[in-house]
Amino acid sequence: MRGQPAETRRRILAAAGKLFYAHGVRAVGVDTIAAEAGLTKRTLYHHYASKDALIAAYLQARDEPVLAALIDAASSNAGGIVAQIEGLYLSLGEQTSNPRWHGCPFARAVSELREAENDEVRVIAGRHKHAFEQWLEDRLAAADVEQPAQLAQQLMVLLDGAITQLLIHRDPSYASAAAAAATVLVRQRLPA
Repeated sequence: MRGQPAETRRRILAAAGKLFYAHGVRAVGVDTIAAEAGLTKRTLYHHYASKDALIAAYLQARDEPVLAALIDAASSNAGGIVAQIEGLYLSLGEQTSNPRWHGCPFARAVSELREAENDEVRVIAGRHKHAFEQWLEDRLAAADVEQPAQLAQQLMVLLDGAITQLLIHRDPSYASAAAAAATVLVRQRLPA
């Protein structure tokens, strides 16, 4: 059947995505993914030549949905740029009550794998992070803030730090603290 290989790849990727995000890319074996997908390990390897290839496909599949969620979190606030940036960070605090939230899949995958093991993971993660940083920079530039590229970089560092603290502590006050710091940074750069 013509659609069967695409459906099989989708099942494998869905199983890998669920397991990798919940347990980590190193902790989950190919046997577990194949069983979750209801397939043999041989079938999995027919569609993905290696676990590294599957990890890369998992991250590529997460790229657009995660980017869209971040953009939506910032854009959903009706206020100006300060309110939008604040909303981005506060939306993270809402994630802490969800037991299925395990932080940033990109940062987690990079931290689990040494560069020599899978450089492609670092490249995919870097591309994802850069895409959101570029979106922030464009948004900040449209609001006429000073040095939008530098500010976007600062906000990214603050964002990833907040995600880490929220993942460790599951305490939404870390999102509030990050939101407060981010709004100070943005207000300092607004035109007089």
